Amino acid sequence: MARIAIIDYGMGNLRSMAKALEHVGAREVVVTADAQTVASAERVVFPGQGAVRDCMSALQRNELIDVLCQSAAERPFLGVCMGMQALMSVSEENEGVQALDLFAGSVRHLRHLTAGHQELKIPHMGWNTLHRVCEHPLWQGIDTGAWFYFVHSYYVAPDDEQLVLAHAEYGAKFAAAIGRDNIFATQFHPEKSQRAGLRLLENFVRWDGSAQNRC
Repeated sequence: MARIAIIDYGMGNLRSMAKALEHVGAREVVVTADAQTVASAERVVFPGQGAVRDCMSALQRNELIDVLCQSAAERPFLGVCMGMQALMSVSEENEGVQALDLFAGSVRHLRHLTAGHQELKIPHMGWNTLHRVCEHPLWQGIDTGAWFYFVHSYYVAPDDEQLVLAHAEYGAKFAAAIGRDNIFATQFHPEKSQRAGLRLLENFVRWDGSAQNRC
C-alpha cells in the first residue's frame, strides 16, 4: 500500500512498530537513520521512548532534524510517544530542553496531573481509554472509549487546544492524540494496543494526509 520509513535514532524497540505496520498491509517498511531514505518515503513514522534531551541529541547527531521537519510538512506523518513530545516547542525536563517546535507548546511532567492522587504511579504504564474530541480519518473503525496502551512520564500541553484530537485521564485529562493537516501524533503506543491500535495503523497506511478536524 505504501512505502513507510520509520526513523531510527537509536531509541525504542522499532521492530515492533515495523511488524505492526507490516501486519496491517504496509509494504516496504524500512527502519532507517538515512536522511535520503526518509526523504524519499511516502509516509514517515517518528516513534521512540525515553527522554526528550536524548532524543534531540540523537536526531542532531544523525543529521535527521531537517529531513524530519520536511517530512512533517509534506506527507502523512505519524509521531508516537517520544515522537509526539519532540514535536513541541520545549520540554521542562532537565530544567528545559528545546524540541522541534513544529507545534507551539510544552512537554510537562505527569506530577502536574497526579498531585493529590497518591495511588497514581509515575510513569503512567498500562491501558487507558480515550475521549475523542475531534473526528479524524485515523479514528475510522475505532470505537469511542477504545483502550490504548501508554508508557510515559511526561505529557504534551499544546498552546492551541484545537490541535487536540483525543484526551485521556491520569489524575486529570491530558492530550492523548494531537494533529493538524498531514500530522497525527499519539502519546499511546498503537503498535502495543492490539485491535484498536492495529486499526489506527491500518488507517495511517491508507491515509492520504488530508484531514479537516471536525470538533
